[in-house]
Amino acid sequence: VTLVSSDGFEFVVQRSAARIAGAINRMLDPKNNFSEALTNRCELREINGVVLEKVCEYLYYNEKHKDARDVPDMDIPPELCLELLMAADYLN
Repeated sequence: VTLVSSDGFEFVVQRSAARIAGAINRMLDPKNNFSEALTNRCELREINGVVLEKVCEYLYYNEKHKDARDVPDMDIPPELCLELLMAADYLN
């Protein structure tokens, strides 16, 4: 699946990782009749490239540690915290 940021950066991620995000999952579900389900390309106009890169990192981090206990915190730069919270809210 290709995730496209507001400033045109493209991130190719595994479908299983991308579907962790509720909004992306709904976009990729063929029952919802979104074009993203056919193209495997999600344009996220509300999220810039720097933030989307960190979101992609989180998607893989979450998938890797989904059944683990005592998972270490992900490294998040303080200057991205607010934008990441807004992206998390948008992506559900």
